[in-house]
Amino acid sequence: ESIKTMCPAPAKAVELAAIVKAAGLVGAGGAGFPTHIKVANEVEIVIANGAECEPLLRVDQQLMAHFPEKLVQGMKILKEATNAKRAIIGLKDKYQKAYEALKPFADEAGVELFKLGAFYPAGDEVTLVYEVTGRIIPEGGLPLNVGCLVQNIHTLLWMVDAQEGKTIMERFVTVAGAVNKPGTFLVPVGISVEETIQAAGGPIDEDFVVINGGPMMGQFVETDTSITKKTSGLIVFPKDHSYVEKRSENVKISWKRAASACTVCEDCTKYCPRYLLGHRVLPHRAMRSSALQLGGEQPPMQGWALSGAICCECGICTLWSCPMDLRPREMMAVIKQKMMQTKTVNPFKGLDGPIHPAYEDRKIPVARLIKGLELQDWDVEAPIQLERIEPAIVRIPLSQHIGAPCTPVVAKGDKVKAGDLIGEIPEGALGARVHASVTGEVINISDHIEIKAAV
Repeated sequence: ESIKTMCPAPAKAVELAAIVKAAGLVGAGGAGFPTHIKVANEVEIVIANGAECEPLLRVDQQLMAHFPEKLVQGMKILKEATNAKRAIIGLKDKYQKAYEALKPFADEAGVELFKLGAFYPAGDEVTLVYEVTGRIIPEGGLPLNVGCLVQNIHTLLWMVDAQEGKTIMERFVTVAGAVNKPGTFLVPVGISVEETIQAAGGPIDEDFVVINGGPMMGQFVETDTSITKKTSGLIVFPKDHSYVEKRSENVKISWKRAASACTVCEDCTKYCPRYLLGHRVLPHRAMRSSALQLGGEQPPMQGWALSGAICCECGICTLWSCPMDLRPREMMAVIKQKMMQTKTVNPFKGLDGPIHPAYEDRKIPVARLIKGLELQDWDVEAPIQLERIEPAIVRIPLSQHIGAPCTPVVAKGDKVKAGDLIGEIPEGALGARVHASVTGEVINISDHIEIKAAV
């Protein structure tokens, strides 16, 4: 579905869209939405998302502190192209190093700095836009619906690179948790998770699992998978950690446990950030619908259970609020998948209600979240390293974004240079180009393009 506004895109926005499309930009914060679609609009306010509210991640705050002038330049590019009246960088008030580094460049460029509280999920787009502007994105809507455009910190830095003719082939990734030397590392796209973890001194425990992203919204990955443009962090957990047990439960078991143990206390809904902003996201209703089905293996598809369509999957209900240790977030995710499969229309799209009077009181401090998830031993510095890690082989996925996988434009045996186009967007499809991250030879093509780096 198009995210265009009713107004034609300014000529400069169209030009910028072409530049970032050629460079392969996507949202670097985890979603991976192709950037050229977002920037081809006229808006009132452009916002840099520097909230980084996931526990243990450090990359965005470090990039703001280390590359403040470049970030402000990226904001100026975006503001000018979209005819925006305001440009705002939203960052936590505790990111003092980043704030002090940004302030002189921001003041000179007319870019505002907005200090956010240290709560979760301040980085959720709906929450961020409300905190920064006071505007409420309608249910099922986008920041564009209220005249805003939100971009990740890393994406804005890439935007400056794209203006200089560079393509996207590397990014910074925080490696945290049960590793010997937590840190943030510059790695080429396509390096393996295993090699990236080894840069942090390797795991402390032999029996471990890895979360790609933060502990609240990240997903389990195998160590032989590749780092992509949207990989912001890797969190290593011992396999016997309580967090791992909870996240690993089979969804069919979760349905049955919901039917037998849910007391419909409504705590999952009470702390839901979308519900508190007036959206009809009611996970307790989905849980109740499951209970009425007596633990059936199919998710409920009637009534308020459909509110799962606008659930942001922040994880608060599953990992924080449920006193019975159930998994409302996972129930909502299954409902969303079922709606996509059955092409069920979201009945609440475009609607919104008043802000809940308890909105401020129910913000969850990140410090309490860290303690509740038993992560406090790993809440340590993760120093940034600017020298790039150079692997012998990279496996670059043809799909690193929302939309269709790219079509290879190289063949096995081809010699490529770092930055060369290797995957093109299929004609008429939503997608993002893919480029070689190292100079070398293509040695295999499947759903990845594998390149052996030149010695």
